[in-house]
Amino acid sequence: MVVWNTFQNDARVLKEAQTLGANGHEVTVHALHTPGVTECCEELPGNVRVQRVVRSPFWGWRRGGRTGEQADGGPGAASQVMPNGAGAPNRSARLGRLRRIVWVLGRSVTHLRLLAAMVRMRPDVVHAHDVNTLPTAWLAARLARARLVYDAHEISTSREGYQSFRRLVVRVERWLLPRADGVITTTDRRAAFFARVYHVRRPVVLQNRPRHRVVPPGSRIRDELGLDSSRPVVLYQGGLQPGRGLDRIVAAATRIPGAAFVFIGGGRMAAELAEQVDTLGLGGRVRFIPTVSLEELPLYTASADIGVQALENTCLNHFTTDSNKLFEYIAAGLPVVASDFPEIRKIVRTHEVGLLVPSDDTDALVEAIERLVRDEALRARFAANARLAAAALNWEEQEHKLVELYQHLF
Repeated sequence: MVVWNTFQNDARVLKEAQTLGANGHEVTVHALHTPGVTECCEELPGNVRVQRVVRSPFWGWRRGGRTGEQADGGPGAASQVMPNGAGAPNRSARLGRLRRIVWVLGRSVTHLRLLAAMVRMRPDVVHAHDVNTLPTAWLAARLARARLVYDAHEISTSREGYQSFRRLVVRVERWLLPRADGVITTTDRRAAFFARVYHVRRPVVLQNRPRHRVVPPGSRIRDELGLDSSRPVVLYQGGLQPGRGLDRIVAAATRIPGAAFVFIGGGRMAAELAEQVDTLGLGGRVRFIPTVSLEELPLYTASADIGVQALENTCLNHFTTDSNKLFEYIAAGLPVVASDFPEIRKIVRTHEVGLLVPSDDTDALVEAIERLVRDEALRARFAANARLAAAALNWEEQEHKLVELYQHLF
């Protein structure tokens, strides 16, 4: 397997690797190494080996260059003027072009290192996780005469933050996806999308469900943050990224004084959200917990009272998701408030585990959260349904499809 991350909190890939390892396969996950942060090699439970390659030397230099650019005024800096009155080239534009060149060189060097590491192993199957590893995985499979599996966690042609790469992603997937020996994705609508757009057999659907683990309600969040036990805890867990309605959750907190709001995770919006909380004077009722380990996370989740997923309809990728955090809330026995998207609607309504709201309606979001905060009996009913649903919506109930896919490769 190959991933474009350090493989420290990638729950989906770890579950897949462990499932294959438990079914007689020798699994190595090739990932990125950050000196001082990760180990080059690790042995994980479940017969899974991790081998990380050192990032390109350009990686650290690029980060330093970015800091320097900010110090020099960044893209908005004024152009210098030459003594003869002619405008000098904009320094920030030159730095921007240089940064893009360094970005391409750095990624190319790292991909070559991943390619070499995979080919040296002479694998039987190369399993690419997401489109940013697909070309390297395809080439490794060709050189090693191995089978290729493409695991599309997202619709990257219409994904938050990927807009500038859309044409490149389309070309890569159009060329390589039909050449894969097996294709996996995460929801029925995404499977239909890939089959229709690229004229391939419908991919195997593996939802990003957690492993089945019974965690009784606790007080981890309240104990850690010193929260009043009389206030229900409204939880958002996951990446603090654009397009997830996080600013609207903070705004909702201003109108629901009877609840404490907690964010668990990190990301690009962390500083912005903290500033919003300070500006609104919500420091006592909106709190933040940095990213916690995969092993510890269920203990935090089960100590909340309501789980919120407020994804916005900014791209097809969001519209077709079922959201891993939705499954995590259900596994912990939490009633949910979630965006009314087709795959999410199917889960929430089928199992009666919460309330659905339009993705762009802050008033509806406030009303739904407030209803669950006020109505303890309704919370209890949804929570009981979630605990029942957790017995079916777990990784163990679907992992046989991954095993069967691998059986059909040979």
